[in-house]
Amino acid sequence: MCSVGDSFGVELEGGMEAHEYQCNHCSKNFKGIGTNVRCPKCFSTDVKCLE
Repeated sequence: MCSVGDSFGVELEGGMEAHEYQCNHCSKNFKGIGTNVRCPKCFSTDVKCLE
């Protein structure tokens, strides 16, 4: 399954948890999972975790 843009409700197994991020390039707020989080709007990897 693939999603582009805003996130939607998905339950994950194994303790994986989505975190809220903000892009330092375009200021978009979004949810992401993992270690290589990328902004869905501008695809920048320069993001900060808000949680």
